[in-house]
Amino acid sequence: MESMLNKLKSTVTKVTADVTSAVMGNPVTREFEVGRHIASGGPGLSWRIYNGTKKSTKQEVAVFVFDKKIIDKYQKFDKDQIIDSLKKGVQQLTRLRHPRLLTVQHPLEESRDCLAFCTEPVFASLANVLGQWDNLPSPVPTDIKEYKLYDVETKYGLLQVSEGLSFLHSGVKMVHGNLTPENIILNKSGAWKIMGFDFSISSGNPSEQEPKYTCKEWDPNLPPLCLPNPEYLAPEYILSVSCDSASDMYSLGVVMHAVFNEGKPIFQVNKQDIFKSFSRQLDQLSRLSPAALTQIPEDVRDHVKMLLSVTPTVRPDADQMTKIPFFDDMGAVTLQYFDSLFQRDNLQKSQFYKGLPKVLPKLPKRVVVFRILPALTSEFVNPDMVPFVLPNVLLIAEECTKDEYQRLILPELIPVFKQQEPVQASNMLSDSCLPRQILLIFLQKMDLLLTKTPAEDIKNSVLPMVYRALEAPSIQIQELCLNIIPTFANLIDYPSMKNSLIPRVKTACLQTSSLAVRVNSLVCLGKILEYLDKWFVIDEILPFLQQIPSREPAVLMGILGIYKCTFTHKKLGIPKEHLAGKSLPHLVSLSIDNNLNLNQFNSFMAVIRDMLSRMEAEHKTKLEQLHIMQEQQRSLNISNQLNQSEETKSTSSPGNEIDNIFGGNNELNGKENGSSSMASQPSRVSLTMEEKQRLAREQEQAAKLRSQQPLAPQTVKLTPNTTTQTKDLTSSLMTNMTSLSNLSLSSGPRPGLGQGGAVSAGFASGPLMGSMGSMGTVSNGFNSGMNLASAGIRPSGPGVYGGMATTTSTPNFTSLTQNQGLSQPNKASDMSTLDSLFGPQKPKVSLNQMVSKSAPVTGPVAPSPWVNQFGAQPAPQVNPMAMAGASGGFGMQANPFFSPQNFSQSITTPMATPAANTGVLRQSASVNNDLKDLFG
Repeated sequence: MESMLNKLKSTVTKVTADVTSAVMGNPVTREFEVGRHIASGGPGLSWRIYNGTKKSTKQEVAVFVFDKKIIDKYQKFDKDQIIDSLKKGVQQLTRLRHPRLLTVQHPLEESRDCLAFCTEPVFASLANVLGQWDNLPSPVPTDIKEYKLYDVETKYGLLQVSEGLSFLHSGVKMVHGNLTPENIILNKSGAWKIMGFDFSISSGNPSEQEPKYTCKEWDPNLPPLCLPNPEYLAPEYILSVSCDSASDMYSLGVVMHAVFNEGKPIFQVNKQDIFKSFSRQLDQLSRLSPAALTQIPEDVRDHVKMLLSVTPTVRPDADQMTKIPFFDDMGAVTLQYFDSLFQRDNLQKSQFYKGLPKVLPKLPKRVVVFRILPALTSEFVNPDMVPFVLPNVLLIAEECTKDEYQRLILPELIPVFKQQEPVQASNMLSDSCLPRQILLIFLQKMDLLLTKTPAEDIKNSVLPMVYRALEAPSIQIQELCLNIIPTFANLIDYPSMKNSLIPRVKTACLQTSSLAVRVNSLVCLGKILEYLDKWFVIDEILPFLQQIPSREPAVLMGILGIYKCTFTHKKLGIPKEHLAGKSLPHLVSLSIDNNLNLNQFNSFMAVIRDMLSRMEAEHKTKLEQLHIMQEQQRSLNISNQLNQSEETKSTSSPGNEIDNIFGGNNELNGKENGSSSMASQPSRVSLTMEEKQRLAREQEQAAKLRSQQPLAPQTVKLTPNTTTQTKDLTSSLMTNMTSLSNLSLSSGPRPGLGQGGAVSAGFASGPLMGSMGSMGTVSNGFNSGMNLASAGIRPSGPGVYGGMATTTSTPNFTSLTQNQGLSQPNKASDMSTLDSLFGPQKPKVSLNQMVSKSAPVTGPVAPSPWVNQFGAQPAPQVNPMAMAGASGGFGMQANPFFSPQNFSQSITTPMATPAANTGVLRQSASVNNDLKDLFG
């Protein structure tokens, strides 16, 4: 990268140095800025051509510079001759003024180092274009290296040279004397211009009809720059030292041969022995073969052969050459007409410009842009010609690149954009107004202008022209503008459309008295709706429709069309609130207008029905969604209330008190509370129906779990004062019954012993045993002080077993009580362990108080007062189901055992004595039945 920059820097420095050294001190630099080296031309391509600008007017020019360093090798005499020859040529060119001659802008100036003069802008010399690159910058400019001549350029170029020679021969009476590709210059527009009058010969008798020209004898000792190019000289100039206008025509023939043969002349001349070469050339020309002219187009081949004739009188003159059929090409004629436009009147020009659009597509772009376009834009100063020239200019603009358009065309169009005054045309255009025609042309090409014109120029020049057209007093211009706006609406920026274009269209619609303008305004708005946003249409366009005063059917249908387009467009649409409040009332009122026919009324009703259907569907959908949301919210509120009530019950229910007594399962309660708190959280977010149903089921299951008793209550921790060890009630009863059976058996064989064994077995397996087994925590209360009456056993007679003597049964019970620890005389039974089972009812009587009411034990053999009760009093009837139900739920009302009043009453109330039975078997059966009643 650095090497490239250094190379570029060195190149720029070298070029700058060359330019500076070439023109330093030359008076030309006082008025002109010298640019880069672009080409070379003149005799021997000795003139360097630079582009430049005039300092005062910024006008583009070409600066021809001859550097005297290139002739340093010559002697002073030769140098002076070369300088004089060059000066003569430039001075002669400066005096001559013709469209086919190179125009000099500033005369020759000489300094110590160079000669310089300025001309019209130049592209290159014909020799450069044909491949002769002497005295060109290095590297050769790309535009010159790749330049190829089109047929139309070649034809018209040769025609221009012929016209230039015709001017010299007929008008000035002058022979050019050195017509070569080096002295033919292509200007910036591509026109071929003649220069290099260094060896021109003027007529000795210009006033006479037959001019006489005196030429100098060929001097091979002179420097080459002091001699014409021998390859393009006529043979008589060398051999007979004579010349006339026919000599220039021979040179034209050689130039035509070179143009069609890549710059090669027809003969190569040996400059060391020029006379011998021309003698040989003369023989070849006298018998010129057709093969030597094969590259020349057939329709001009014969004319070239005539131009190359040895006999000067056979050669066509310049005026005759301009009229040959070869130059009748449509493109060449078009270009020739442009060059003579200044001689035509407006009517001729208008006819020519009307037919030009048919010719332009057939011409090369380079010719159109650089040759025809400048001629067209120069006509913009003539207001009468603008409507005829403008379509051609815009047609050329379509083929140009964006850069070419902005550089070459737009600067010429901007003044035309601003033409506002209705200039009245001349007689041929008396029936038209120029601004209207100009607006028509611009509006038809508006897409081109908006595409290639910069945004700033669109805003400042193009759109104001459209706005003026909308505000124009002419109804035709307004109609035209309204019809064309939709075709380029997509190219207009949105702010300009919103703030400038739409308001003017609305104003034109409201203020016009023309029905056509009003209808076209509505149609225009309907077509550009898609480029607007929804809310702008709703806020600005739809309310505007209600302001339109007229009620003609076309206007009403235009209003309906805008409503329909807005309603059906997928990007726009009308909200249901606007439909209900504004759109539908307006359309309904318009639909019953008396001016509408049946089809138009049906169109209104179709749109109204569509609007009603959509409004109904949208609002119904909204209400359904709102209803669903309300139901969901209501269900969530009920669920939350249920959760709160369940939590309140769980904190105040007796079950919690029992849990507190027995040490309920806190872990389970914690999980339940956690699940209920988590269940209440979804009410804060939106849930689907399935999620809400699942939530309701989970809440129901949680409520059921909370309503159930704990399945495995924990053992209540006894206070430190409690030192008694709990016993298994079942084991105690089994032991008591076993001892009772053993005592009964030890008194002797009796009938019903087997029944007594059944009693023991039934006692062990009865339902009471299972019930009491579940109350393992209270089995400690059944100590030795408990008599059989508390268990509901009814003796059948004075004795325990009815048939047995009291004396027999008494020792058995004494033995039983002694075995159970009741033989201690002064120690009362401690039954406080059972107090915790009786709940908080008041008053509460402890079992110790109950035991204290009985008589104390007087001796080791004294029977227990409870045993005496069994022998003297019958036991009251007890429902065995009540005892069974007490074990499951610890209900104090269901089981009188848990009522202290009932319990004390069962002890103190005297028992009725049943009738005694005498049979032992009947007594045993009575006891067995009593046990069955007790234990199920």
